[in-house]
Amino acid sequence: MQESIKQCLQGLAPILPVIKVDTAEHILPIAEGLLAGGIGALEITLRTEAGLEAIGLARKQFPELVICAGTVTQAQQVERLADVGIDFIVSPGITPALLATAQAKSVPVVPGVASPSEVMLGLEYGLDHFKLFPAEVVGGMSMLKAMAGPFPDLRFCPTGGLTPSTFTDYLALNNVFCVGGTWMVKYTDGQPDGFQKQDFENIATTENHRKLMKTITKPLNSIETH
Repeated sequence: MQESIKQCLQGLAPILPVIKVDTAEHILPIAEGLLAGGIGALEITLRTEAGLEAIGLARKQFPELVICAGTVTQAQQVERLADVGIDFIVSPGITPALLATAQAKSVPVVPGVASPSEVMLGLEYGLDHFKLFPAEVVGGMSMLKAMAGPFPDLRFCPTGGLTPSTFTDYLALNNVFCVGGTWMVKYTDGQPDGFQKQDFENIATTENHRKLMKTITKPLNSIETH
């Protein structure tokens, strides 16, 4: 099931912007700006009531985008997302109920892990791609290097605490297939900048975003994955 995750991310920059919106319509100019800036995949979180509707709007307006749902914490959410046409889901943790529902609904999932025991639970469900979360808190690059010993064939998307100055160090690790973070979208007072359509360029041209795109030297399909 996770093979589809690799397929839908092929050729894209190995970056997964993590986006929270309080108003569903705000996702449209954000997605447009990220696309204009060269980002072809995004994670829309379910941290707000607007998340599910925002996913549906982005899916309809930008069919070329790879869209995943983030902060999926309950099996019931997986059931609802299965009807939206999501590419895959990302969770902050891992539970048997969540994984079983994702498998039953044929929804690819990248579960969050913070320990070898949680990785081993995912292995029981045939998974080989995980989200290391919260990455910096649980050991960051040192943890990923340690995971490569007992789990050499697994790949991770570290998220949580990464910055424009550190994410390329993570991407240099062989067991990292992409990185996630919130720094790709600029926020002011908790609201994403540039949510008016005429201002969507603000997102694609922020200083952080320009630095981001300059430092990416290879697309995801040039990074070894299993």
